[in-house]
Amino acid sequence: MFTALRTFLTDNLGQSTSPFLVEVLLLIFIAIISAASYYLVKHLLSFLEKFVLRSPTNWDDDLFTPRFMRAVSQLAPALIVNWMLPGFFGENASSVFWLRSLTSLYIVWAGIFIIVIFIDNLYEALLRRPKLKAYAIKGIFQTVKLVFISIGIIIGLSILVGRTPVAIITALGASAAVLMLVFKDTILGLVASVQLTANKMLERGDWIEVEKHGANGEVVDVSLTTVKVRNWDNSVTTIPPYALVSESFRNYNPMQMSGARRISRSIYIDANSVGFCNEQQLADLKAEGWLDGMDIDDAARIVNLGLLRRYLESYIAKHPAVRTDHIHMVRQLNPTPSGLPLELYFFLAETRWKEYELLQSEIFDHVYAIVRRFGLTIYQHPSGTDMLSLSRSTGR
Repeated sequence: MFTALRTFLTDNLGQSTSPFLVEVLLLIFIAIISAASYYLVKHLLSFLEKFVLRSPTNWDDDLFTPRFMRAVSQLAPALIVNWMLPGFFGENASSVFWLRSLTSLYIVWAGIFIIVIFIDNLYEALLRRPKLKAYAIKGIFQTVKLVFISIGIIIGLSILVGRTPVAIITALGASAAVLMLVFKDTILGLVASVQLTANKMLERGDWIEVEKHGANGEVVDVSLTTVKVRNWDNSVTTIPPYALVSESFRNYNPMQMSGARRISRSIYIDANSVGFCNEQQLADLKAEGWLDGMDIDDAARIVNLGLLRRYLESYIAKHPAVRTDHIHMVRQLNPTPSGLPLELYFFLAETRWKEYELLQSEIFDHVYAIVRRFGLTIYQHPSGTDMLSLSRSTGR
């Protein structure tokens, strides 16, 4: 067909017509056919797009988007040109060698572009699925795209230099050490992303704390080379993925999933205020209802600190926001120069940050207020006001 058309043009234009004019006319003919193929494929894909939108499933809507269809239609003209050029001009025609090379490069670029769009669409489709949205798979998809882009570059180089892709890969193999050094972060990021995903160490939306990098907030993105954490002050900290694998970090997501958040906080009692309760103190405490439910046998041997500890244990156990199915206790810690620590250890049923802090504050407001009722005082270092009051009381 191609030879017949070339002969037809030569015979009708006359023998005196220069070969250059014939080649120009053939190129114009090829351009018209390729343009027509673009619009033909575009219309055919528009019908396919309507069929995809009307289908009952959502996966095809997510994968075969209008952007993907346009990329496919843009590939058709290059395929037509690359098919017709050898037929009209021969396989080794020097006059159109560069045109064929550029067309082949465009085909490679367009093919890789289509694959990249498809990978992006697949990633976006997975993000729309609630069961798959949280997984840190962005780094894996970026790696797959990087592999296809690398393949495209190798094929493009082989077209330009006129050698096979195997020869290009062999030449690159000699500089593997340099490539490993250049792409060190990318390789480490790929391995770390796979480990983070496979071991379920990190997901989008998790609340993590990485003290070394100053990160404390929500994970908003996990890519091939960075993990982005939006801190609670709305700043963003970027961390290399391999740093999370090679170092330790704290993930609060299991706590949120369990529905119980721990409180482990101490109040410091002045050791000088610890002593035995007298009958009047016990009577006052009973009258106010602070000793309800306590079995007090010998009033002469009741220590006010022990009485406070028993009261706080009862208070925590009866509090509606405390998870009594988890461990809860009030215990003494080793004495310090700042006083005698009395630790309250329990779990709240509220895991949301603001609500959790409000409940914790309300509980310890009550704890600090009740200490004096048991004849105890909170230890604190003397301030300037304390020293001024002391000097006034002594007249100095």
